[in-house]
Amino acid sequence: MEILETKSYSSEDLKRFRELILARRKETLEELETLKESMMDVTTGEYISESSNYSLHMEQGTDAMEREKTFLFASRGSKFVNQLDDALARIEAKTYGVCKACGLLVPKERLEAVPTAQTCAEYKNTGVPCERGRLALAKKKKGK
Repeated sequence: MEILETKSYSSEDLKRFRELILARRKETLEELETLKESMMDVTTGEYISESSNYSLHMEQGTDAMEREKTFLFASRGSKFVNQLDDALARIEAKTYGVCKACGLLVPKERLEAVPTAQTCAEYKNTGVPCERGRLALAKKKKGK
């Protein structure tokens, strides 16, 4: 079994990943803006408050639930944007796509599906470095 040494993706690959991440980032920011607008009162330009014009308690509850759901989506989107920004920083440092667990390159397919991935799928699923990674780590330890 061939052991792949730690390296980084080519400049061309990193450029392609950067474009993919920037597109996802733009899309997510647009979604966040839409969520923000849905939380605003069109007439006042302020965030919709708990005090609703509805007279029925059930309608107020529904509004509160919708606001909470919108807030959770916005929170998740903000976290994703931060993760994308971290991925862009790793691209600049030329460490993007290197598994933090085993030091080998994360497959391109995984990075295209999950551009914020920092580990190979095996480590993500099991918490144990992949077989190739274990062999590479053992080889590095012997070389020291």
